[in-house]
Amino acid sequence: MTSPTALFQGQTPLAVRMRPSSLDEVAGQGHLLKPGSPLVKLADPDASASVASSVILWGPPGTGKTTLAQAIARSSGRRFVELSAVTAGVRDVREVMQEALTQRDLYGQSTILFLDEIHRFTKAQQDALLPGVENGWVVLIAATTENPSFSVISPLLSRSLLLTLRPLTDEDLRTLIDRAVEDPRGLAGAVALHDEARDALVRLSSGDARRALTALEAAASLAEPVTGDDGAAVPEVAADHVAQAVDRALLRYDRQGDEHYDVISAFIKSIRGSDVDAAMHYLARMIEAGEDPRFIARRLIISAAEDIGLADPHALPLAVAAADAVQLIGMPEGRIPLAEATAYLATTAKSNAAYLAIDAAIADVRAGGFGRVPIHLRDAHYAGAKRLGHGKGYVYPHDSDIGVVSQQHLPDELRGRRYYEPKAMGAERDVQARLQKIRRILDGNSA
Repeated sequence: MTSPTALFQGQTPLAVRMRPSSLDEVAGQGHLLKPGSPLVKLADPDASASVASSVILWGPPGTGKTTLAQAIARSSGRRFVELSAVTAGVRDVREVMQEALTQRDLYGQSTILFLDEIHRFTKAQQDALLPGVENGWVVLIAATTENPSFSVISPLLSRSLLLTLRPLTDEDLRTLIDRAVEDPRGLAGAVALHDEARDALVRLSSGDARRALTALEAAASLAEPVTGDDGAAVPEVAADHVAQAVDRALLRYDRQGDEHYDVISAFIKSIRGSDVDAAMHYLARMIEAGEDPRFIARRLIISAAEDIGLADPHALPLAVAAADAVQLIGMPEGRIPLAEATAYLATTAKSNAAYLAIDAAIADVRAGGFGRVPIHLRDAHYAGAKRLGHGKGYVYPHDSDIGVVSQQHLPDELRGRRYYEPKAMGAERDVQARLQKIRRILDGNSA
């Protein structure tokens, strides 16, 4: 049997080798691949002449955007051209359009143009796509990890079908991993995979197929022979090998070459830890590495909501304003609002109480901890609602001098449940005192 190390030498990465050749091999995205769905029709060679809708695929990294585009092109028999918005310009787009027009007119062959990271294209670059899309010279399949409503021009959006991809489920990932271990294009059975190792790969990949396969490949290179019941020694990937390999796997997909995942993690943890100097250091490293400033801005917004919350109600609006400023003015000037937001978030009071509250409430709901809405809170505005008793007994809080009345709002099954527990931090200290009084009144006790 070929050793794992020899198997990987000089080969294309496992994640690339395992890209499906047809839609039937795609793991996940079942909501987009039902019989008769637009993507399935687009991949049908018999329907390719009549189905020419351009598509924008929106979803997290590793959910199969490139995979779907290539599988559609192979299945439909269309010519496939790929451009990256990171490197392509208006001239490249126009050359592709002209060649597509030539192929159509001379040979009757349709072209799929796959444009990765379309959100990085400027308005002028996106405008260059319009003639080819509008006139049917190409079928555009564009991929983006950002909301197209904000990053794609309206004329292009209106001419395209917007499809949202979802992170792969754990079961999807297990299928994908097991296939990669056995498939001749993958590891070809050169290693065995321990159940705990498979679970670790699924857990660490967070719904990202590319990350799962990259980590698998790195872990397989560390596999050690284990003697089976038949006496044969087979290299086995254990959970320890996954743990050793995962950092190497994540770094391999760092597009900027500056420890992308480690640096953004250190940046957020420095803000959370109120170390403004460390936060500035990591911000500078990301800026110098060419990190997308909008990515940094999004992380600042998350930090403001997750780590600061109502301890400083100004933090979230300030982070959003910094993101808007970066979008408006671009770089290098965008570094200034990013720095201001970083300094503010790092030095202000912190509380994760709201974050903990929503996670606790979601956990209850997922566990079945919910009941019927109390009848006095139900909608009483439609015909027949009053006959059902909806709204009966509801007390209007504004009729009270203090604006709070004794009244049950949670379902009976959750009566008395507490989710939000504000901390004595910054502005949340005042919320804490006010909430104690409110809860006493709601429960029927005196203020």
